[in-house]
Amino acid sequence: MKQVKIGVIGFGTVGTGAISILLNQKELVKKRTGIELILKKVADKDLERPRQISLPRELLTADAWEIIKDPEIDIVVELIGGIHPAKEFIIEALRNGKHVVTANKALLAEEGNDIFKEAKERGLQVGFEASVAGGIPIIKVMREALVANRMLAIYGIINGTTNFILTKMTNEGIDFPEALREAQELGYAEADPTLDIEGIDSAHKLTILASLAYGIPLSFKSVYCEGITKIASQDIEFAKEFGYKIKLLAITKLLDSEIELRVHPTMVPEDYLISKVDGVFNAIYVEGDSVGATLYYGRGAGSMPTGSAVVADIVDIAKGVKTLSFDFSEKYTIKPIEEIESMYYFRFMALDRPGVLSKISGVFGEHNISIASVIQKGRSKAGAVPLVILTHKAKEKDVLQAVQKIDQLPVVAAKSVFIRVEGQEE
Repeated sequence: MKQVKIGVIGFGTVGTGAISILLNQKELVKKRTGIELILKKVADKDLERPRQISLPRELLTADAWEIIKDPEIDIVVELIGGIHPAKEFIIEALRNGKHVVTANKALLAEEGNDIFKEAKERGLQVGFEASVAGGIPIIKVMREALVANRMLAIYGIINGTTNFILTKMTNEGIDFPEALREAQELGYAEADPTLDIEGIDSAHKLTILASLAYGIPLSFKSVYCEGITKIASQDIEFAKEFGYKIKLLAITKLLDSEIELRVHPTMVPEDYLISKVDGVFNAIYVEGDSVGATLYYGRGAGSMPTGSAVVADIVDIAKGVKTLSFDFSEKYTIKPIEEIESMYYFRFMALDRPGVLSKISGVFGEHNISIASVIQKGRSKAGAVPLVILTHKAKEKDVLQAVQKIDQLPVVAAKSVFIRVEGQEE
């Protein structure tokens, strides 16, 4: 029976899940694959912290280099997160002839080109299923099940924290600060939630998905990134009136020879399946030219779901399945956000006077923006009232110019809000 020896660097949340599965499902994996996975060593800076699983002292070390330099270890699993020293650990593991498995989406998105180049030159594998959407096997689906498809579009809810917050705001009518506070109390959001709520975590994951889909270099710096901090409960209510929900979507599309790469709050028709994905769950819609529309749903984070993805990569490498799929051979242009076309939702705080709508619609007309629907709520003798407009498709640069001009109108009392809208035009 084939034996494969494994060293794990990082005994935190994901590390605990992966190690638990490696130990508890060892016989199941052996029965199904004919391969015995042997946990040789686990490295972590803090070996005294209480964990849900205890390991014999001889399996533990505080020195990650002990794993990297051990000639008996076949696969190094990096689960410490961050850019440094994770990158140095992975590069040196490859230089020591070891395959690598990682869940580190930030590292792959920002420094992955160097890592995959090193692996390719040495004929080694890098498994990264756990880097995107936790327990959803989206990397395997794109790499294997959809290999005969030209990818046309991917829409992903790939951050559970922001999806939980937007779900709370939608279902309970609460504002962003209150929903964030509850997410933190429940452990869904970090004390510093910046990576999640500003869309950066989703942008990291989108970078990986787009590179897989289109064969382009990992291009994190080219992703347009906008978070959910400016979403107000009244925008969610107006979205409902138009028949939409607001989700933080990671979007990539192939149009001719240009690729869109963007993360931002998006209004999606409420009857779309992806609109019904609530709480901390993730979902990824993938459209291929042969298979058509497909949707993948599940837990996008957590110790055991992400640990399951880590072990799946270990098994694939042990079986000799080729996991490295970035060849970077395709030549596409990444479209600037100013050049995309979308439908748009606008909320203007306008003085309740005759002729206000005509002034705003006049600016829209000057910038080739066509109005689809209008809602005006309330009456006010002195103050401003929300004027809400849904448009047909328009170009982003025209929208930005129009908003700048409208915000200077004397009849507009506050900075305008706009949200991009996905779906079919009526």
